[in-house]
Formats: sequence, C-alpha cells, structure tokens
Amino acid sequence: MRQTIAVLAVATTAVAVASVAVGAPQTQRSALKAATEASTRTPANKARDPYRHPVETLAFFGVQPNHTVVEIFPGGGWYTEILAPYLSAKGQLWVAAPAGGLKGVQALIAKDAKTYGKVKVATGLETVPANSADVVLTFRNVHNWRFGGQDAAQQVFNAAFRMLKPGGTLGVVEHRLPESRDAAAEEKSGYMKTSSVIGFAKAAGFEVVGQSEVNANPKDTADYPDGVWTLPPVLRKGDVDRAKYVAIGESDRMTVRFRKPKK
Repeated sequence: MRQTIAVLAVATTAVAVASVAVGAPQTQRSALKAATEASTRTPANKARDPYRHPVETLAFFGVQPNHTVVEIFPGGGWYTEILAPYLSAKGQLWVAAPAGGLKGVQALIAKDAKTYGKVKVATGLETVPANSADVVLTFRNVHNWRFGGQDAAQQVFNAAFRMLKPGGTLGVVEHRLPESRDAAAEEKSGYMKTSSVIGFAKAAGFEVVGQSEVNANPKDTADYPDGVWTLPPVLRKGDVDRAKYVAIGESDRMTVRFRKPKK
C-alpha cells in the first residue's frame, strides 16, 4: 500500500520554501545532512535524494533529533534509513502499518540491528500509544488509502491525530493532481488533489500550518494513461519513451505540514 498524509498550506512559492529551509536551526540541518550521508543507506535510495529532498523536507516538517516520530506505511524504508540514525541518540522512531506494509523495514532491522535495532515496530496503527508522538510522517501513501475509498483514507488521518501529542505535527508528501482535474482521477492515477488531502486532515481535527514547494516538479503533467507509475522510479512503460520520462523525473508532489491543536 501507498500513503499520503495531511499538512496545512500557506507558503506555496519557491521563495517561501527557501525561507523555511534557511530558517531551520543549523544544528538540525547538519544532523539531517549527516543522516542522509550515512554509510548504512542503500546506494539506490541515495540516488533519489535530488528528487525527494530529504534534508529540506524533514526540516520543513520541523523534525528534531529528540522527537518521537511515527512513520506510517514506511514501504521499503526509504525515509526510515534516514530517520533511524537521526533519532537514534536522543529520539525515538516508530514505524506503523498493517503487517504486510512493514516487510521492508523488518528486513532492514534484521540486516542491521546496530542501526535499526531501536526502531519500534507497530503492527497496525492502533498499537501506537495515543498522544505519544511529536511528529507523524507519511510519504506518497494517501493515494493508496484513497483506492480503498474515502473512508480508508479518513481512518488513517484519524489514527495519526490520535497518535500525536497536542501541538504535534503531521507531515504529508503526496503526488499532486492539479485542482482543475476531475477528482475521479484520484481513484486510479496515483495523484491526489491538495484540497482532498487537506480535507481529510481537517476532518480528523488538524489545522494547516504551511505548504512547501520543495518537492514540486513543473515538468510533470500528471495525465499519463498509466498514472504516476509512468515516471521514475517505476517507469511502468519500460523502454517505451523511457528517455522522455526520465527527463521529466519523479512526480510533482505536495508537501504539507499540519498541526494537532493544543486544545
């Protein structure tokens, strides 16, 4: 399954994104950079950094080294490879998903207990303690929940709200469908409207804090017959027009930060 989360939208320009990144404490950015450069990261995952901007993304979400962070539906562990060493000394990382969605991270833990042994694994979102997390993150997952219907997506946002401490942050990165498109495309394309993601988050009780364009890609037209999987890293069409899709790069993505109100 794939995932998506909700975060509030305010700053939508590249200038606003730059100001957020620059405003992050230097110690935080240095620690994030060190985590992305860890020798334990998979080379293929490191190669995707220019598309996924992990330092800027995690800085925008305000993830601190002493935070308790829950990554829901972590997939193969792309962000887990960064978050685990970043949080190892002072913080705590949870990964949470139904059992079938944890195989990638469980393989990381089995392979390298020194790096990932502190990661707590929650089989099912309901097993993460309520009001325990400073930050909940999800990357490119909301569309998968949407495939299961609006209720499935709403249930995940509700679960994220329950996990967070009052004042805590929900950070969501998701493939972005232009607002002018038919919402029916969300059921099959792998893209989601920002307004839809924000709608799920608000219905769960979140308020929007801001939106960054750090993961934007204006070359992505989001209108491929084979959906977002036409683009890298999947390249579903194989060698057909491969150079064209590689030149486009990975998808245009929303990056939204939400907050659980303190009261």
